[in-house]
Amino acid sequence: MIVEETYLKDCYIITPKVFNDDRGYFLETFNKKQFEESTGIKTSFVQDNQSKSNKGVLRGLHFQTGKHAQAKLVRVIKGSVLDVCVDLRKDSKTFGKYFSIVLDNIKHQQLFVPKGFAHGFVVLEDNTVFAYKCDNYYNKEAEGGIIYNDKTVNVDWKFSTDALILSQKDKDLPTFKSLFNDN
Repeated sequence: MIVEETYLKDCYIITPKVFNDDRGYFLETFNKKQFEESTGIKTSFVQDNQSKSNKGVLRGLHFQTGKHAQAKLVRVIKGSVLDVCVDLRKDSKTFGKYFSIVLDNIKHQQLFVPKGFAHGFVVLEDNTVFAYKCDNYYNKEAEGGIIYNDKTVNVDWKFSTDALILSQKDKDLPTFKSLFNDN
């Protein structure tokens, strides 16, 4: 696998070696030893999650706080998404900046989203199956989020906003400034 750091520190694109033949394909989706040697990040995943969504569904931008913060390794099993993560680490040079990448079932790339980041995605094809590993268990009291169309972060979702499908919970998320205003 090829591990490349994005312009957001500790956020990595992982591109697996895919072995194709007349039967289909095989790929290794995660190798702890290789990941840790490539990144210097020690992680132990404890929870796997999966969702199925249709084109236009936007999930995010979500995060877990405090001792319940989660690092995630995200990928698409079927279909495609525009995956987005936002650096929420106040001491980071890229605080408030975002990174986006199209993840699909063709390239099989994954994105490692470190603790201290918000994460979300918009679905680009019907019947897309999205999966991710977490290094900490979900805790309802520790969940947080930022509204998808926040003016400070200014994510380019590359999708018509009037065609987006969001949960009421995601529509009601706060702005970046309301969460990180130091006044």
